[in-house]
Amino acid sequence: MSKIYKIFIHALPVLCMVALIPVVTNDYILTFIYIGIIILSMKIKREKGDLIVLSFGFIAMIVFEYLFVSTGVEVFIRNTLFGLMPLWLPFLWAYGFVAIKRGVKVLGE
Repeated sequence: MSKIYKIFIHALPVLCMVALIPVVTNDYILTFIYIGIIILSMKIKREKGDLIVLSFGFIAMIVFEYLFVSTGVEVFIRNTLFGLMPLWLPFLWAYGFVAIKRGVKVLGE
């Protein structure tokens, strides 16, 4: 299996999550769908350190997105989390961190 294919497979859940943003306009439903995608992806394949990376990505991105929005660097129309950003955004970033970790591992093989 080629490295490009492996990286694509690891990125596929994130691509699906991004594709759902314009389709699912309710942030709460989209958040639950994202949680389902994350759980399913982790059940299909979970590597050592994935939960730590997922947790770090979730917390770090809440903090950084909060800073970006509060300083005016970013603006969101959908602001169901703290009145500043979409509720689903930290979940997307959190799994994005996992996909990046896995992609970097593939590149190092």
